[in-house]
Amino acid sequence: TGRKVRWCDARSDSFLSDTHGRDAWAEAALAFDDKGKLLAGEVTCHANSGAYLSQMGPNAQTGNIRNNFPCVYQLPALHVRTIAAFTNVTPVGAYRGAGRPEAVYYMERAMDLAAREMGIDAVDLRRRNLIGPQQMPYKAASGLTYDSGAFETVLDMAIEASDWDGFEARRAQSAGNGLLRGRGLACYLEVTGGSAREMGGLRFEDDGSVTMVSGSLDYGQGHLTPFAQVVASRLHIPIDRLTLLQGDVDELIAGSGTGGSRTMIAAGALLLKASDLVIENGRQLSAHVLEAAEEDIEFERGQFRIAGTDRQIGILELAGKVRELAAAGAIPEDLPQSLDAETADDTPPSSFPNGAHVAEVEIDPETGVVKLVKYLVVDDFGNLINPLLVEGQVHGGVVQGVGQVLMEDVVYDENGQLLTGSYMDYAMPRAVDFPDIEFASHPVPATTNPLGAKGCGEAGCTGALPAVTNAIVDVLAREAGVTHIDLPATPEKVWAALNARN
Repeated sequence: TGRKVRWCDARSDSFLSDTHGRDAWAEAALAFDDKGKLLAGEVTCHANSGAYLSQMGPNAQTGNIRNNFPCVYQLPALHVRTIAAFTNVTPVGAYRGAGRPEAVYYMERAMDLAAREMGIDAVDLRRRNLIGPQQMPYKAASGLTYDSGAFETVLDMAIEASDWDGFEARRAQSAGNGLLRGRGLACYLEVTGGSAREMGGLRFEDDGSVTMVSGSLDYGQGHLTPFAQVVASRLHIPIDRLTLLQGDVDELIAGSGTGGSRTMIAAGALLLKASDLVIENGRQLSAHVLEAAEEDIEFERGQFRIAGTDRQIGILELAGKVRELAAAGAIPEDLPQSLDAETADDTPPSSFPNGAHVAEVEIDPETGVVKLVKYLVVDDFGNLINPLLVEGQVHGGVVQGVGQVLMEDVVYDENGQLLTGSYMDYAMPRAVDFPDIEFASHPVPATTNPLGAKGCGEAGCTGALPAVTNAIVDVLAREAGVTHIDLPATPEKVWAALNARN
């Protein structure tokens, strides 16, 4: 019938039918020379695909493992193999990071294990293998080319800001309280963007407002604010005159929704391009209105001006004037009939956000309960359009990552019946589970998009998995000689690991 359908799922149905995340385990190996320099890496990923393939699940279990495993390191050779299985559970799909957290987890857990086995400090081993800024652009073993980054600077900032050298004093203080303290470090780099078609458009409305049109969909990220900042900074239109039209397939020429940490580098960059197209239209139309040659028109701070004179017209005033002239048929056919502009791109660029996470935990040896007591992140997201929103994305990502490490787990019985179908049974992290999450930034502008931005939406989750796990294993290895624990690291598992020698 062509009518739109609105459907709202019940929470219990959502637990049962929405795609799940992760559900994989891997065998990873790293080869080093006698100086601790990486020679090669190999990953065999065993992935549960569920009952049938979801839209993004296969890429999370294959391509994104390959693309993200090399991380920030000079890894000369890489072999990745995925063994996927169909099972009688809900399909696995894209969950914050979609293969990136898994890949970085495999690498950073392997780096910690290698450091312990070779007797090399974990920070030093990472430093020996970091890609230097002078090597950019750098073609990684994944086949992708990193455009920018200062990985050692980011790592050094994280070590200093986390008071790495003061850890032993904090560990002794925890021991005095009967608790076991551990710390974990994780570097990360993730590939963001993707090849899905995207658009950006600007429409000048009758009421003097301007509608930004985007194929990306905001479901809590706050797209309106940075989009408006991009357009306002280019066209000098008051932010309160800008509105956002998103996700309406009847109004869009392209768009694939929100995913892959791609919104600013794709949709944001296209809104910037649309702004430039508006200026081009405005030069032609203001020349007609002001009775001047187009080459004499300058655009500065929202005004179209005849060079060398005080004759000018503001962009919003011009939009209204053009609307009147177009309605009267008074604009030549060879000129644009409005300031409106839209543009699309079939292959939005990638970006390579990176950073370092440091986590510290306290474990109660009597119960196995793990408490996160210190967390710090240093990120390189390129140019930050709105730092506050970026920090919010990092906080949310870290919380989701910590939830996966400590408690979140979808459980089925032997007959394939879901046992964790509500929040009574499925554990979720809460605010009281977290210390202040410290955030610092070292932006190195991306060269792959005109905003110089790098994706930030999933990075917090990507770094949190290995950082917190490494902190837990730091305790287990020291106290019980245990160097691995399956996630989630529930109190029962942690207690059993601590008592493994008994």
